[in-house]
Amino acid sequence: MESTAASKTSTANSESLVLVPRINQFKIALCQLMVTTDKTTNLDSARNMLQEAADKGAKLLVLPEMWVCPYSHEYFAKCAEELDKEESSQAFSMLSKVARSRKITIVGGSLPERKNGKMYNTCCVFGPDGKLKAKHSKLHLFDYYESAEALIKESDSFTAGDTPTVVDTDVGRIGIGICHDIRFPELAMLYRAKGADLIIYPGAFNMSTGKMLWELETKARAIDNQVFVAVCSPCRDSAGSYTIWGHSMIVGPSGEIKGRAEHEETIVIAEINYAENQLQREIFPLQNQHKEEIYKFLDIERLNEIR
Repeated sequence: MESTAASKTSTANSESLVLVPRINQFKIALCQLMVTTDKTTNLDSARNMLQEAADKGAKLLVLPEMWVCPYSHEYFAKCAEELDKEESSQAFSMLSKVARSRKITIVGGSLPERKNGKMYNTCCVFGPDGKLKAKHSKLHLFDYYESAEALIKESDSFTAGDTPTVVDTDVGRIGIGICHDIRFPELAMLYRAKGADLIIYPGAFNMSTGKMLWELETKARAIDNQVFVAVCSPCRDSAGSYTIWGHSMIVGPSGEIKGRAEHEETIVIAEINYAENQLQREIFPLQNQHKEEIYKFLDIERLNEIR
């Protein structure tokens, strides 16, 4: 089913009125792959999983956060790529070639990007022509202080991005977040306001936050904004000292889980039908019930003090 209605495109750097033919019903694939300490192995594994998912009919394919290397500071710099120099970026080249050869859309998880002397946690989106459609650098860095033994400071490794990313593709308008970005409902609300049909968060929650929040946050972002939400993680047996929760999943606008992995290496394939978004909005007209005149008077400074 295709639509050619005019829509307003908002990417990291531009806004314009465009006509975008798109598929409203299609298969999505979440590639929950095993990450090793060898970048070449990871590139080969990702390529193989993407090709296998495409062979199974998926039109939109998603990779996890930090799939080129273990989630560890010592590997970020070693495996980082300069994504603005496409000819020297191994991951960029591989994703572009697979997207073009299989005529699929790829949300390429995230990888460490080296840019202007800084490091970013960045996601690239490629269209069926193999061209880069958008880049999103993680906005909210994960600093976690559960205990001295469980101290994680992503801000020691990365610089935060500063631009939300919504991209028009042949499989709908997609909002992009990375892992900890899902904890901030304002970002998902912004994407809904910009007309996103689907929000995708490549992520790598740990065992503690995964058990408590992974499914809860995914469902909340979907239900509150009446959109599909997909989260894609590496598998638990990935290399490194950071133990990953796994459980990649796709959730519909009613909160129904359409497909879910456990913690092993696997591909999750599920059906997306954007008619479900509209149905939920007709059953529960939340936008009509939204009382902006109340919320806009919130004392933001006071809220920040409380936080």
